[in-house]
Amino acid sequence: MKKIISGKVREVYDLEDGRMVIVTTDRISAFDVILPTMITDKGKVLNALSNFWFNYTKDICANHMISSDLKDMPEEFQKPEFEGRTILVKKLKMVPYEVIVRGYMFGSMYEAYKKGEPFLGHSFDKEYQQAEKLAEPIVTPSTKAAEGHDINVTLEYMKNDLGEELGTKIEQAALAIYKKCYDHAYKNGIIIADTKFEFGLTEDGTLVLADEVLTPDSSRFWDLSKYAVGSSPASYDKQFVRDWLKDNNLAGDPNIKEIPADVVAKTAAIYKECEIKICC
Repeated sequence: MKKIISGKVREVYDLEDGRMVIVTTDRISAFDVILPTMITDKGKVLNALSNFWFNYTKDICANHMISSDLKDMPEEFQKPEFEGRTILVKKLKMVPYEVIVRGYMFGSMYEAYKKGEPFLGHSFDKEYQQAEKLAEPIVTPSTKAAEGHDINVTLEYMKNDLGEELGTKIEQAALAIYKKCYDHAYKNGIIIADTKFEFGLTEDGTLVLADEVLTPDSSRFWDLSKYAVGSSPASYDKQFVRDWLKDNNLAGDPNIKEIPADVVAKTAAIYKECEIKICC
């Protein structure tokens, strides 16, 4: 198999026939460092969530999924270690932006808001507290950098770059997907505060949802039962690992030897709870 990408979490193989195989590993990264200890079944959870959302949103936007059945893949992948973490997808011309949808006043947006500054072209008329739901969700793209950090840009910048028609189509698809999935997650006890989407184009120009969708790695998921405006709500993501790294002065240290078993177990449980709530 021709491996074309080995990312922080995913391995991507090009079948050179218009299809690719994506394997989601149990790796975890924090502070731009891939940590040495795997999180048990994390890859299976991310894969299950993405597959659920791809199916749930296919009425809004086509997606890259062909199959999650190993029998449909080359025999190299028909092994137990690939079960539940591997998908066969269409190869696309990827749009060079991550499309971030924000539904709550939080993070860097809240920092700008407190200073009275617009945030990536968005200004806010009403008063907001930290973690308060926005009147309407907004889209703030970022460029996908080959190296280093992605760069946040305005929606207008993306539309000028891609063309008004494609840019608007992406904006509308991202907002529609977010709103539908937000309602489902909310009913099941999870608030999707923000998330990022990636899109690609087929040869005939059809817009296609790709990569991963609404996982704890690509989104900010809050526990609805613990949510309170004016606070920093409890989240379903890698924050538990990040906190452990900070508490032990290991944030960003590339020489970390291992993550303790109890931190691994707690993190794995957080990811699994998220899957159970959403995919029920």
